[in-house]
This record gives sequence, structure tokens and C-alpha cells, in this order.
Amino acid sequence: MKTSFRFPTPYTVLFIVIAICAVATWLLPAGSYDYLSYNSDKDHFTVTTEDSTYALPATDSTLKALAITIKLEKFKDGSIRKPISVPNTFKSSEKRPQGVKEILFAPIKGIYETVDIMLFVLVLGGFIGVFNKSGAFDDGIAMLAYRLKGREGILIIIVTSLVAVGGTTFGMAEETFAFYPFLIPVFLAAGYDLLVPVAVIYVGSSIGTMGALINPFGTIIASDAAGVSWTIGFYSRLAMLLLGTTICVLYILRYANKVKKNPSASLVKNNLKDAPADVSEKKIVTTLKPVTKLLFVIFALSFAVMIYGVSRLGWWFEEMTALFLVASLVIGLIQRINERDFVKVFIAGAQELLGVSFIVGVARGVTFILNEGHISDTILYYATGVVEGMPAMAFIPALMGVFAVMTLFISSTSGLAVVSMPILSALGPVVGVPQEEIVNAYLFGCGLMTFVTPTGLILPSLAMVNVNYNTWLKFIWPLLLMLAIVAIGILWIGVLF
Repeated sequence: MKTSFRFPTPYTVLFIVIAICAVATWLLPAGSYDYLSYNSDKDHFTVTTEDSTYALPATDSTLKALAITIKLEKFKDGSIRKPISVPNTFKSSEKRPQGVKEILFAPIKGIYETVDIMLFVLVLGGFIGVFNKSGAFDDGIAMLAYRLKGREGILIIIVTSLVAVGGTTFGMAEETFAFYPFLIPVFLAAGYDLLVPVAVIYVGSSIGTMGALINPFGTIIASDAAGVSWTIGFYSRLAMLLLGTTICVLYILRYANKVKKNPSASLVKNNLKDAPADVSEKKIVTTLKPVTKLLFVIFALSFAVMIYGVSRLGWWFEEMTALFLVASLVIGLIQRINERDFVKVFIAGAQELLGVSFIVGVARGVTFILNEGHISDTILYYATGVVEGMPAMAFIPALMGVFAVMTLFISSTSGLAVVSMPILSALGPVVGVPQEEIVNAYLFGCGLMTFVTPTGLILPSLAMVNVNYNTWLKFIWPLLLMLAIVAIGILWIGVLF
């Protein structure tokens, strides 16, 4: 029997999540921890409580008295920049229930908060639009399809592995939005469906985050907040990265090959009209013109510069946005597009990603509801009570689950690390779990939830390929189960040996 039910759009899903969080502010008691931050100008610590702020000397003895295991130099060299939670300081406070007004304002505040990311996405869309004007995409796709005919699986292996490397080294996440427009038609031309490109890119990024070796926004900040060197526990993360990436690649290949052999096995309707990028009629291209090769060199160089800038020069969205704006102008000059046509093409390209940028902003509204309702710390306090006192072999997988659940509410890896790690890492010695394995439990739990959390990047990523969230859940849950089993096994080995 057919049903007329259709899964809601990403915007509706996010508004539902915001509303649920608002209801939680009425049901859960409000409360907060004290927070410690370092004032570099005056060289002292600042402690912020519910109703006061006071200064303390920036010394090791101050940290010891507060039961904080982070080394003093981590504050002074800038490794710890955000305020961190002070263990054993949780206090209940007066409820601040969030109502209809706050629900309506939350996505608006989220858009203000993420305007840098949204602008990056829009300029990126303009960049893709200008590049598409040349027709180089069509020729490049046709040549790639010709060269890889019968061996398209190689592309899945290469792209997934490269994106995973980006995730494990510098936390590649929002940057992956840049790859969808030009990889979607490549995979469609190879005979795959719309799920394959989002799987290759998003799964690659997520498994890289889950097995993060040196990711400064996850591994290093979490290790510093737990008071251990980020190099400890390295081999557990390496095992997660290698095993996880292998499992992910094989899983995607299995699905992709099944769809290619039998298109009816696809979980999505593979109509070309559903694709967010143009897919031209098949044509045979064996070589590229010199000007087309030059355009591709500039195109690839733009992404190489972006990756280098983020990983080595400390770039963020302002610099990345400027980079793609300049690259758009250079490509326009090479094509000899006049000023009026350039603006028209650029704006049209940006318009293609307008919906994606709004999803990013609305998702941030969840954080505002939780923070202004004063229940973020309450959730952390209750989570601590759940795992406290467990045997070591039960504690570590339970802790991974706690971090996974908390990622639903705090989708920022660095934000969750500085809030939760000082408190939860203190439980390690009590139950006989090395603190580096608590860091790994944090990485594995956060990374696992990254695959599906609607408050993260999955909804805007799915919007890039016009795939429904429920379809993604149906596709991804067996993979998540396999990765969870592997992660728990690695954590157990870390505890035992």
C-alpha cells in the first residue's frame, strides 16, 4: 500500500530539533559549571560563575586547586583559547525556559553566528558557476568517463581516502562543500546514483574526523583539555583511521557496484533532473584543449591553496572566501567574460547554494536554545553521572556513547572538547582507564555521530545532492554499526594494553 508521507525538508527537521530543545528547557533543571579562561594581557585566570567573575593567579597551583589537569603552558601558548569547565562546580540555577519567541529567534541568531560560513558557501557557488560557463566541466567529465571506463571504482577509493586524510589532519569539514558540484556529474556519468558522491565525500570526511591523528580542532584540543600529550593514544587512532577507511570504502564500493549493475537497487530516484549540477549528453573526449587544461590547473590550484592555507597558515573562512573570489575573477578573465555576464553567472552560481547556506545558519540555532536555556551543562552533568563508577570495560564504550549523544547538542568538536573533557577525563583514573583512551572515546563518539547528526553538516551536504535525510539514514546505519563495533574493540585493547 502506497503512502503519501514524505520526509520533511532539512529546514523543517532543524526547526523540529530546535522546538524539542526548547521543550527540554522546560523539563530539565537549569544549571551551569564555573568556567576558567586565560587573560593574556594581564597574565591571570578569569573564573566566571553564574553570578560573578573573579581573577586568580595564572599558576600551576591554581590549576591543581581547581582539579584541572591541563598544563599551564597550554593556556599561555594559545592552545586552549575557549573557556573550559571547572570540575565539581556544577550548580543548579533558576530555569530559563525558551518559548515561541526564542524558537523563532534561534535560527536568526544562528545565521548571524555563521555568516562567515554562509558567505563562503555562496562565493563558492559563484566560483563554480563561473567555471561552469567555460564548458570545461563537460569536457573533463567526458574525458574522465572515457579514461576510467570499467574502472570507476578507483575514483571512489581515491576520493574517499584523500578526503579522509583531510579530515584526520586539519579537520576538513565545511571545505568539502567545494567538492560536490564537480564530483556529482563525474559519478553520475559513471553510472552511479546521487547517494554515491555524498557517501564518498561526507563519509570520507567523517571517518577522518573519527580517526583524527593530528586534527587541531579535535585531537589536540581534546588532549590538551584532558591534560595529556596528543601523541599518546596515536596508534589507537591510526588503527581506527585505517580500519575505518577500509570498511567505508568497501561499503561504498559494494553499494555503488550494486546500483551500477541494477539501477532499481538504488535507494534514490536517479533522475538527472534531481542532480544539482548539469549533466550533459554523453560525448567522447580523449584530450583537452590547452585553455581547458589551464582552467583545470587554476581550478585545482585554488583547492590546493585552500588546503595549504587552512592546514599551515591558520586560514579560516575570511581567507578561503577571498581566495575563491579571486579565483573566480582569474577564471573569468581567461574566458574573456565581460563584466555584466560575469556578475550574472557568478550570482546564478551563488543562488544554487543559497539553500545550503541557510541550512548551515539554521542548524546553529540549536546551540542558542540550549545555552540560553542553561541546560547544556545540565546535560553534561547528568552524562557524567551515567558513566561514573562503572567498571573500566563498561565505562569506555558507555563514555563513547555519551560523547556521541552530546554531539547532538554541541556539534562543534572543539567546543565539546573544552566543555566536557576537563570533567569527564577526571573520571579515568577513578575507574582505571588511561586518559588518552578517554580522548579516543571522545573522538570515536563524536566522529560516529557526525555521520548522522542533523545539527552538523549532513543536512547541508544532502541538500547539495538533493537526497532526503531518511534515505541517508537507511543507507548509513549498517556502516555505523560496523564502525561502532570496531571502535569499541580498539578502545578495549587500549584499556587492556
